[in-house]
Amino acid sequence: MTTSIHPGGPIVMLDDVHLTLGSAAGPVNILRGVSLEIRAGETVSIVGPSGSGKSTLLMIVGGLERPTSGRVVIDGTDIGGQDEDALARLRRTRIGIVFQSFHLIATMTALENVAIPLELAGRTDAFATAAEALAAVGLGHRLTHYPGQLSGGEQQRVAIARAFIAGPKLLLADEPTGNLDGATGRIVIDCLFEHHARLGTTLLLITHDPAIAERCERQVHLSDGKVVEDRRIAVGRAGITRRAL
Repeated sequence: MTTSIHPGGPIVMLDDVHLTLGSAAGPVNILRGVSLEIRAGETVSIVGPSGSGKSTLLMIVGGLERPTSGRVVIDGTDIGGQDEDALARLRRTRIGIVFQSFHLIATMTALENVAIPLELAGRTDAFATAAEALAAVGLGHRLTHYPGQLSGGEQQRVAIARAFIAGPKLLLADEPTGNLDGATGRIVIDCLFEHHARLGTTLLLITHDPAIAERCERQVHLSDGKVVEDRRIAVGRAGITRRAL
């Protein structure tokens, strides 16, 4: 099912999303009624303590996890009734994902890792475009290197180039600096925000780092599977506006 959204409207819409998983001790409520709208072009950080549901929320937005109940609309598409093939196409064409642990294919070069999404889409210019994408993240000299020959920061920049290669409308980043030292993490975050600014991609970012969270226009605080605060930095104003939930 496809739902029309007006220009500038929400690219992400979650309506009363719940996720309950079974365990030996009984049902575990991971998300408990999350409702959230994110507009095209926004930068939004998701913050909160470990176990609050941040990564699960990102997985649901990316169609990698299905909620127990509630509605999820991504770029006008209600993904609740989509099969796995349709969700894979959605991710390939409209959603980029950057994980904490890079998720590069060890037996492929940096160039091959970045070209994968375009190859799957049947693009004949996959490798030329991938080379340009790697040059844009400062790795034009590392095209033929394998992940094991790259530093952690270089691997994450390869992952960023891959995530942006198909021009996604939405970029999901789950603790992209979690496995990096401070200086390297800053380089990676600068790279992420530069790509957002250049392409106008909506950025949804999970982080435990307050300095990184403050770079986003908006911060959503999760606790115990619920949104407890939605904090927006007012554009063109000094200070921050808060909406307590």
